[in-house]
Amino acid sequence: MSEKSEELSEHDMFVTEFPKKGFGLVDYLQGRVHFSLMDQMKLMHKSGMSQTQIKETILASVSEILDNFEPESKSP
Repeated sequence: MSEKSEELSEHDMFVTEFPKKGFGLVDYLQGRVHFSLMDQMKLMHKSGMSQTQIKETILASVSEILDNFEPESKSP
């Protein structure tokens, strides 16, 4: 089996697609974040991380993203 095929099967196993139709933009983005976190937690659990380790890792990542967020200023 080629390396690319193995990558695709791993992605297919862990990446849940969020449906695009029938959702407003905010709901769509929130849904993608939710599915992404669930997929990440599933992979972390499968790799042997404890629930506490998963929680600490994800909270640290989210905190870093929030701490580094600098919204663009609107042009006058």
